[in-house]
Amino acid sequence: MTDATLAALLAKQEITETLYLYCRAMDRIDEALTLSIWHPEGTCNYSSTEGAPDMLFRDYLTRSTKARRAFANHSHQIANILIRLNGEDRAASEAYFTASLQTPPKNGLVTEHLWRGRYLDRWSRRDGKWAIDHRQVLFDSYTPYDFAVDRLKDMPLALVRRDGDDPSYGHLAGVP
Repeated sequence: MTDATLAALLAKQEITETLYLYCRAMDRIDEALTLSIWHPEGTCNYSSTEGAPDMLFRDYLTRSTKARRAFANHSHQIANILIRLNGEDRAASEAYFTASLQTPPKNGLVTEHLWRGRYLDRWSRRDGKWAIDHRQVLFDSYTPYDFAVDRLKDMPLALVRRDGDDPSYGHLAGVP
């Protein structure tokens, strides 16, 4: 294996783990962790409206955090990650996502909002760290559905936290 091949594999792995970290940060409502995934002047476009302007990611995150706190729970997953490197310090990626967001019970019903789409990200490595310069979100499908709150009875959800008290933080920090 050549040094260039090894460097490319390492860069792709770093980008992939950063994409996974985004899901964790969003689901745990960890703003500091989420901001670490973007360069400070990084931008995004989460709009499905053609021609909608880009915005600073940190401004988007403020609105997004408020909206996510209103949900009872949510879960983001990343799959089908394609990464193209451009030299040693630039890259582009496409990653498919699924995001499930459930409302608090109202009138005996919970609404699940199920989004599927793709993140088109531009990356750069600065001071040895890969981070996002820009994200364009493409929404491929959206499915809302209601279900009776009693379907959640006896579900093992009691340990889950949407903050730094989630068991995963201690678990990952405690690696010997």
